[in-house]
Amino acid sequence: MMRADYESRADTIEIALESVDRLDYGEPVAGGRVIVHFRDDRPAMIDVIGTQHGFEETLRRAAERYGLDAETLVAVARAALAAPDRPVRLDVGARVAA
Repeated sequence: MMRADYESRADTIEIALESVDRLDYGEPVAGGRVIVHFRDDRPAMIDVIGTQHGFEETLRRAAERYGLDAETLVAVARAALAAPDRPVRLDVGARVAA
C-alpha cells in the first residue's frame, strides 16, 4: 500500500512507500526534482518537487534506478494531484501471468 499527498502551496508530492518511524538519508534524482529517502538502505519515501513542469519521467528514472514499480509510482502521484491537500492510498497487487 502506498500513500501520497500533494501539497498544492509547495507544489510537491510526498509518496510513502512504507510506514517508517524515521528516514536515514535521501538521494536526489533528476537534478534534485525527485528525492528518494531511505530507511535501512531501502527506499521508503519519495518527494517530487515542482509538478508544474511534469514529473512522470523523473519518477520513471527513480523507479529504474532503485528497482521500483514505475507504473505504480506514476499512478499514485496522479491520484494525489487529483485530490490535492489530502492523502490518497493506492493498493496494487502483483502482476499475474495470463
